[in-house]
Amino acid sequence: MSEDNNTATPASNFLRQIIERDLASGTYASRRWAHSPGEASHQAGGDADPARIRTRFPPEPNGYLHIGHAKSICLNFGLARDYDGVCHLRFDDTNPEKEEQEYVDSITDSVRWLGFSWAGFGDTNLYFASNYFDFMYRAAEALIQSGHAYVDQQTAEQMRVNRGSLTQAGTDSPWRNRSKDENLALFRAMRDGQHEDGAMILRAKIDMASPNINLRDPAIYRIKRATHHNTGDKWCIYPMYTFAHPVEDALENVTHSICTLEFEDQRPFYDWVLARLSDAGLLAHPLPKQYEFARLNLTYVITSKRKLMQLVTEHHVDGWDDPRMPTIVGLRRRGYTPESIQLFAERIGVSKADSWIDYSTLEGCLRDDLDAKAARAMAVLDPVRLKLSNWQALFGTSDAEPCSAPVHPHHEAMGRRSFNLTPEIFIEREDFMETPSKGYHRLFPGNLSRLKYGYVIRCTGCEKDATGQIISVLAEIVPDTKSGTPGADSVKVKGVITWVSAIQGVAVEVRLYDRLFTEAHPDAGGRDFLDSLNPDSRKVITAWVEPGLENAAAGAGYQFERHGYFVADCRDTKPGKPVFNRAVTLKDSWQK
Repeated sequence: MSEDNNTATPASNFLRQIIERDLASGTYASRRWAHSPGEASHQAGGDADPARIRTRFPPEPNGYLHIGHAKSICLNFGLARDYDGVCHLRFDDTNPEKEEQEYVDSITDSVRWLGFSWAGFGDTNLYFASNYFDFMYRAAEALIQSGHAYVDQQTAEQMRVNRGSLTQAGTDSPWRNRSKDENLALFRAMRDGQHEDGAMILRAKIDMASPNINLRDPAIYRIKRATHHNTGDKWCIYPMYTFAHPVEDALENVTHSICTLEFEDQRPFYDWVLARLSDAGLLAHPLPKQYEFARLNLTYVITSKRKLMQLVTEHHVDGWDDPRMPTIVGLRRRGYTPESIQLFAERIGVSKADSWIDYSTLEGCLRDDLDAKAARAMAVLDPVRLKLSNWQALFGTSDAEPCSAPVHPHHEAMGRRSFNLTPEIFIEREDFMETPSKGYHRLFPGNLSRLKYGYVIRCTGCEKDATGQIISVLAEIVPDTKSGTPGADSVKVKGVITWVSAIQGVAVEVRLYDRLFTEAHPDAGGRDFLDSLNPDSRKVITAWVEPGLENAAAGAGYQFERHGYFVADCRDTKPGKPVFNRAVTLKDSWQK
């Protein structure tokens, strides 16, 4: 897909073809489900599985989810929804050193916010890989007893050297041909804490000459003394992810295990583990199948957890939910909606080929979603005062002339909003030029423009301070030209000015967010991504908005007419004191 692809046509999804083929052939029709994960004997006691397919979203709880995870969430949960199946939320918590409950809570909240549920057919379908540690240990012993695993005491460097290369076969470990009994005794000693971290590992016994390096006796268990967020200090050995992953899928009756492309070379080991354990009678047929798709590569974005952590810990951003971050919590705070992210996932599609998606595609999805539903409001971001000199002649002692506008121009049912024109208003500073440039149609001395939803006005000049700075624009109202009245069209003008009452408008904090990086590929070629930080990615201003926005609820979104889409910050907005974040401009300002 090219970087400027912003088509609204749903993109292809080769996984649908695979699922439809499997459903048509009844590949998984014989599965049984005992309403909880378990080995073959457990599932044999269940009824026919009511889910036509089972997928899973398996995050490791070691950080906050980002836009790349959002693609996987929409894919796995969306396929399960569309094919009368269920998607499990499974925490792949096999690495105790980096996993925390904070991340578990954030992940569950993010998946729910995106509009998905893992419950289905009477089951919660919320699982933790660590709850399978007992079975994984038994499975590892079964591999030892069948001659398919051994304990290796080589150092990490020795194993690296003996693994070989893409052009040279590996060398067998000197411990590879130990007896089953000796391997079993050593593995149990590992379990019982009788050896130091790194002293030995359990390896699968496959083929050290395999052209796929991942099959050269990969590690399946290591010694790691670390307190686990779920199992505490029960274990001092932990399974490797590549071993745990297929086991977890099989125990959960997953049919289609959908991974990103970096796991493609691991698929033979995935199948090897399942075949050996099913031969041992531990796992039920039909077994899961793994399929890979291209991960999301988005321009102007960093998704490396390590680099995102660096942005946070070095205070380049204001936390994981900073609206410039590609995290789901950051996107949510910025003003992105679940619908816009689902639309994005649909538009970019699923393929086997790596490609780059331009950030404007994501922004376009947000615009398309909000355009149809966001309430409208007027706001002035760079205010200059405008004085209506003939106010008293027209309205006497009244200091307010009622005006109104639709809440949404295409949805009458959303109602109308009311505000007042007053003798002094704020307009955008760029809407006045003392000496106009060619083609300028807004306010300059002698020119006519319309105050949106109000009257036509004629500019008569301006006032300046001692430094020559314009402090007020002067104008007079053209009588009988109020919007919505019979005389509204009697005077033709080219310029339309948005405005807010200087008397009744509300001063609010507005944060103008932009892309965090100035380069489309901030870390390309191994360069320091911090060198591409955009110094203008966050600007804080005081703006004036319609009085109706004073009580904007946290998370409420609006289109500030002419400027873009803004949301009341969900963290910093207080009753009667909203803080607005710019989610996206009305048009792509980064187009070349």
